[in-house]
Amino acid sequence: MKKTFLAFMCLLTLTVTAQPTTSKITIHADQGKKVINKEIYGQFAEHLGSCIYGGIWVGEKSPIPNTKGYRNDVLNALKQLNIPVLRWPGGCFADEYHWMDGIGAREKRPKMVNNNWGGVVEDNSFGTNEFFNLCEILGCEPYLSGNVGSGTVEEMAKWVEYITSAGDSPMANLRRQNGREKPWKLKYIGVGNESWGCGGSMTPDYYSDLYRRYSTYCREYDGNKLFKIASGASDYDYKWTETLMKNVGDRMQGLSLHYYTCKGWNGSKGSATKFDKADYLWTMGKCLEIEPVVKKHIAIMDKYDPQQKVGLMVDEWGTWWDQEPGINSALYQQNTMRDAFVAALSLNIFNKYTDRVKMTNIAQVVNVLQAMILTEGPKMLLTPTYHVFEMYKVHMGATYLPMDIQCDSLASNDKKFAAVSASASKDANGKIHITLANIDPDKDQKIEIDLANIKIGNVSGTILTANTLDAHNTFENPATVQPVAFKGTKVSKGVLTVNIPAKAIISLELTTGK
Repeated sequence: MKKTFLAFMCLLTLTVTAQPTTSKITIHADQGKKVINKEIYGQFAEHLGSCIYGGIWVGEKSPIPNTKGYRNDVLNALKQLNIPVLRWPGGCFADEYHWMDGIGAREKRPKMVNNNWGGVVEDNSFGTNEFFNLCEILGCEPYLSGNVGSGTVEEMAKWVEYITSAGDSPMANLRRQNGREKPWKLKYIGVGNESWGCGGSMTPDYYSDLYRRYSTYCREYDGNKLFKIASGASDYDYKWTETLMKNVGDRMQGLSLHYYTCKGWNGSKGSATKFDKADYLWTMGKCLEIEPVVKKHIAIMDKYDPQQKVGLMVDEWGTWWDQEPGINSALYQQNTMRDAFVAALSLNIFNKYTDRVKMTNIAQVVNVLQAMILTEGPKMLLTPTYHVFEMYKVHMGATYLPMDIQCDSLASNDKKFAAVSASASKDANGKIHITLANIDPDKDQKIEIDLANIKIGNVSGTILTANTLDAHNTFENPATVQPVAFKGTKVSKGVLTVNIPAKAIISLELTTGK
C-alpha cells in the first residue's frame, strides 16, 4: 500500500510539472513605426575550411551538379532564404587577401598559404569575379571586407575601381579583359576587419587614423554609392566604440560589432552535440547577453550621433564550438536545436533594435561555425539554423511591432533570463507575423497574445522542435529537425492563445480585419 501511494504521488508530481505555464504578450500593433532592415538576415562567407571550396564553389568540371562552378544544391537553398547580403572574403582572411591574386585565368593565379586557418594552400580560384557573379545569381548585395592589415591604400582604391568603374580607366579595362564588361554594384565596403586583433593588433586611435586615410580613397564611380563600414569592437570593448565615434564620426556609415556565443578563446569551447542541460542554459544566457551589449554600444553611438546616421553592423555572430572530431575542415561544427535557439533569440533581439542595427551577418553560411548548410562531397543538408532563417524571413522589410512580454524566468549560474522570446511585424499586405521561441527545455507554454483591438482572422504557422536539445541533421538522416505545420492556436475574444511545446520555435502568420 505504501509503495502504491508513493508511486501515485510521483505520478501526480510528474503530471503537475508537465502542465504548461501561462505567459502573456501584448503586441502594440498600432505603434509600429520602424522597418526591420532586411540586411539583419545577412550571411558571411570566408575563405576558411570548406566554406568556399566544396561548400559554395566546386568548379565547372566537378561531377557535383553546378552552375558555372557554383553548387546547384547550395545555390537553390540560399535562394530559398532570400539572403539580402553576403560578406566576403573574411574575417581574418580579409587582411591577408590581395585581390589581384584572385583575378584572370584561374590556372595562372598565384597560390598563397592561408596562415589564419590551418596553413592550407589557397589557390585563388574563387576571387572577385566569382564572388560578384555569385551575388548576382543570388540577388543579394555584396559586402566586401578590404585589406587594411597587410594591404595598401592603393590596393584598396584600385579594387573599388576594378569593381565599380564604367570609364576608360586602367582597372575598369582590366576587369573587361577578365570577361566582365559592365561594372558591378558595390554598396557595402568594410575598411578592415577586427583591426584590434587579427587585422593588425591596432589601438583604436591608430585605426581611426588609418580608417580616415583608407576610406578617403574608396572613391565612388559612375553613380555607385558606397556604404563605408569601420572595423568595430569585439563584445564588451566599449572604449573602441567610443574612440571610433569620437575620432571618425560621420566619415563612416557603419560601425561593426562582433559577438560570439562562445565559452572563451583559450582551450576547449565544448562539443557542438554532446552537452547537458546546464551547458544548454549557459548558452541561452550567453546568447541573450548580446542585448545589453548592443544597448551599451548604441548608447555610446547615440552620444555622438543622436540622428542615428551611423549603423551598428553586427557582422559576425553565432555559436562557436570545438571542431567536429574526425572532420579535416577548419571550424566545421554540427548544428543542433541549441544552435537554432541562438539564431531565434538573436534575430528577435536584432529586430527590436532595427533603428540602429542596420545589418548582421551570421558566421558562417556553409560548413563553418553556425552554418546554414553542411556539405560532404556531393551530399548536402540543411541545419536547424537554416530552418530558423527560413521561418523568420517574413520579418525582412516589414514594420516592427513593439510588444510587452510577461513570462517565467530561467537561470544559469547567477543569470536570469526570460523563457520566451518573440518578434512581431506587419508586412506590406497587412499580414502580421509573430515568431516565438520557448527555450524552456522542460515546460510547455500557454501564451496569450493580445493584439490590442486588432481583429484576428486566419492563423497559420510552422513549428521547429525535436525530442532532444542535441537533435541534429546528418547526411544519413537529413530531416531529423525540420519545420512542420503548427496547429496549436485558438482565437477567443480578441486574444490569440498559442500552446507551444517545450524547446520549440514557432512562426505564425495572421490575417487581420477591422
